[in-house]
Amino acid sequence: MKTLLTNAIVLTLDPVIGDLNPGQVLVEGDRILAVGRDLPADDADVIDCRGGILIPGLVNAHMHTWQTALRGVAANWTLLEYFGHVHRGLATLFTPEDIHIATRMGALNQLNSGITTLGDWCHNNPTPAHTDAGVRGLQEAGIRAVFFHGSPKPDPKPGQPHFSEIPHPRGEVERLLAGPLGEPDGRVTLGLAILGPHYSTLDVSLHDFALAKEFGLVASMHQGGGPAVSPGAWDVIEERGLLGSDINIVHGQSLDDDQLARFCAQGVTFSIAPENEMTQGHGFPITGHVRRHGGVVSLGVDLESVMSGDMFTVARMALGMQRSLDNDASRREQGSMPATSTVRVREALEWITIDGARALGLEDRIGSLSPGKQADIVLLDSGMLNMQPVSDPVSSVVMQASLANVDSVMVAGKFHKRNGQLLADVTSGLRELEASGHRIYGELQARKQHEETT
Repeated sequence: MKTLLTNAIVLTLDPVIGDLNPGQVLVEGDRILAVGRDLPADDADVIDCRGGILIPGLVNAHMHTWQTALRGVAANWTLLEYFGHVHRGLATLFTPEDIHIATRMGALNQLNSGITTLGDWCHNNPTPAHTDAGVRGLQEAGIRAVFFHGSPKPDPKPGQPHFSEIPHPRGEVERLLAGPLGEPDGRVTLGLAILGPHYSTLDVSLHDFALAKEFGLVASMHQGGGPAVSPGAWDVIEERGLLGSDINIVHGQSLDDDQLARFCAQGVTFSIAPENEMTQGHGFPITGHVRRHGGVVSLGVDLESVMSGDMFTVARMALGMQRSLDNDASRREQGSMPATSTVRVREALEWITIDGARALGLEDRIGSLSPGKQADIVLLDSGMLNMQPVSDPVSSVVMQASLANVDSVMVAGKFHKRNGQLLADVTSGLRELEASGHRIYGELQARKQHEETT
């Protein structure tokens, strides 16, 4: 079956095709067949997108989707408070069904917001049942995702090792690849959410890096937020040749500039969560440092327990903060603001499309409207009050667009949202999400009260 999307402004993010105004995108099955003008439509279902802008599906490169039912509970917590209240508290109260509900509903919200690909960092999976529940939630929602299999971080019980001393479980990797995530070209694929040298011992880090490379998986790790468990471990990892484009660093504030230069030169990608980093105390986002060294900048929401899951907002946060830092540096060093903006809006759009795809190891499949790639496409209604008039379509998308403008969302050639309506019944799911979140938060409060009175 073919579908022709016509009469739209088309921002392909393909360096050869460029932007088309107007343009067309022809989809066959799950792939983009052609992009251009005057495309043959004899046997296609024609959809008139007049007044709209077609863009590649947005990529949220880093989010802990299991926290969807905790929306807002961490909004006033610093990172240290978050570690205590979430990882050592709320997370320990999740059943597998809680993980399933949160992941499914969180993924549906991403689709509703124009995000077709999610880097889902699941590190609240104390049992295989928790892990499988998260995978099932993604699959049922219909989103494209890299399921980053992680590990919980509770306080150890007497006689148990600290989480930083526990290697990533090979058996679980093998089980997932032999079962629910066994298709390398599937819509939901596997990555490893490893501890990395900031949160594990050197031996564990070396084990986990080698494990990811053995199975050909992207290894993603948090970097920053308090003192490192293994100072100097990155030097050993570099010396052993373990860096490359299959290594993804989240946040990264504690890396010095020389390290960033070397890492970028070796293809390491970075997933920055600007809004959350500024909110919880990680430090200023390292966007400018990575840009200066020619590295890959991708962006993520990080925590819906703190803020919304909207990637338009994340892109604006990253762009605005980096421009602010650049403007401030220019005033201090040159005595005046820069002659022009130091970061263009098109680059911000790349961060949440093609560069997000690169960070997840999916750039050959998604991230641009290119013939042969998967048909992950978003139609924005640019005729609405908040976007008119459209003088520069890229600027309109980055600086004006919001969830309200997301008219249609397609993943692998299948619509998941049409005419502003999500094509999924979320009524019962919302009730389940509310009950799950209130139970978990209520149990934590009851536990605290019990501890205070005993």
